[in-house]
Amino acid sequence: MRVSRLLTLLCLSSSLLAQEHPSFQTDFSVAEFKGRREKIFDAIGTNAVALVQGAPAVDAFEVFRQTNEFYYLCGLETPHAYLFLDGRNRTSSLYLPHRDEARERGAGKVLSAEDADLVKSFTGVDNVYGIESLSRNQVGTLVRVPAPLLYTPFSPSEGVAQSRDEHLSGLAAIAADPWDGRPSRETHFIGLLRLRFPSFEIRDLTPILDEMRIAKSPKEIELIRRASELAGLALMEAMRGTKPGVYEYQLDAAARYVFLVNGARNEGYNSITAGGTNAWMGHYSQNSSPLKDGDLVLMDYAPDYHYYTSDVTRMWPVNGTFSPWQKELFGYVVKYRDVLLKYIRPGVTADEVMAQARREMETVWKNTPFSKEIYRKAAEGALSFRGHLSHPVGLTVHDVGNYRKGPLKVGTVFSIDPMIWVPEERLYVRLEDVVVVTETGVENFTAWLPASFDGIETIMKEEGIIQRRPASPPGKH
Repeated sequence: MRVSRLLTLLCLSSSLLAQEHPSFQTDFSVAEFKGRREKIFDAIGTNAVALVQGAPAVDAFEVFRQTNEFYYLCGLETPHAYLFLDGRNRTSSLYLPHRDEARERGAGKVLSAEDADLVKSFTGVDNVYGIESLSRNQVGTLVRVPAPLLYTPFSPSEGVAQSRDEHLSGLAAIAADPWDGRPSRETHFIGLLRLRFPSFEIRDLTPILDEMRIAKSPKEIELIRRASELAGLALMEAMRGTKPGVYEYQLDAAARYVFLVNGARNEGYNSITAGGTNAWMGHYSQNSSPLKDGDLVLMDYAPDYHYYTSDVTRMWPVNGTFSPWQKELFGYVVKYRDVLLKYIRPGVTADEVMAQARREMETVWKNTPFSKEIYRKAAEGALSFRGHLSHPVGLTVHDVGNYRKGPLKVGTVFSIDPMIWVPEERLYVRLEDVVVVTETGVENFTAWLPASFDGIETIMKEEGIIQRRPASPPGKH
């Protein structure tokens, strides 16, 4: 009995120690975070400061996720944190809430102002203070005229499964609602700064951060490569589970299982799992329809893996065998993908890549025997579409920055997304891979993921998790 009690106490002690261990990212070094902050100092100059607001605490039972902007500069996952960058002496300070012991007893330790030495060792910042000191220690000492410039992000921060373009669309809908109309958190923060410290000239930090995020570091590329790998494995599992009568959301569930079992925290964006004409809607996300024999199904899905994501799409036949018309259209976009990859390299522009690919695809188009004139017309229309080289990818699926305004740089990550529209039949056919520009050309993170007819059909013959663990009928248990 006494031995049993002792073992129980030892296990309990080990458990408590494990819970007391603070969580902190292990992907990026202190040197990398310092290097990013040094770039901020270089950009704002010696008569300016920058203030970056972290994410607020979550509601109810949501899991906290730091904003991408804040995480990018220090890696700290503490709610209501602020990062102050003083360009005059090139020092960094974090302002954190104080320890909430009751919350920690129920949910585990969160790094707080009381962990100053630990936070400094993790992030490489020079100082750590309580959040109440922000106005007194830093901002309050800067009100003397002439005050330094104050930089802070104007654009909305990116959180769980968010991209700025989609977030801005949501904010526009709120602004248009006469019974809502509340400002964004960033707008409110800027308003408080102007109200409390009118001597500041406040400038937008967003363009500086966006430019920094275009070219990815080797560690960022490693994380995006892993996110792409999980996306590809998830799509393959969805292929295995596809049969007529299976629901779109069941493919979604199979793919999501692959994400979570491999260490992803969440999804990078809502899955687009669209059978038949549902694929016509580019951002379809209801995922509620049964799959029909004779249709293609499109899946566009990737995980949130250590704050980084990907953007991978494939299409496949619901019945497991590509029909002649499906081979025509899907085969054409696969060929377009392969041609685009041939011309991507550092030093050329996206427009030059598109022009070279179009010239080669014009020959492919002329030599392809399309079964319908509407298919020929749709394939010809794809030649003039400018979006086959699509958006940047990184901390979000539609990452920030504009890689099109100059020659491609090593470390630039973006999606290749060739597509065809056949409006007469409400057909939308595409595939998508994420690539990085390398010293010698380009790396396709999902080059191994089947896009050929035989490769996809072979995978679809395998048994999937949906068949091994089918849905339970209502009322059975």
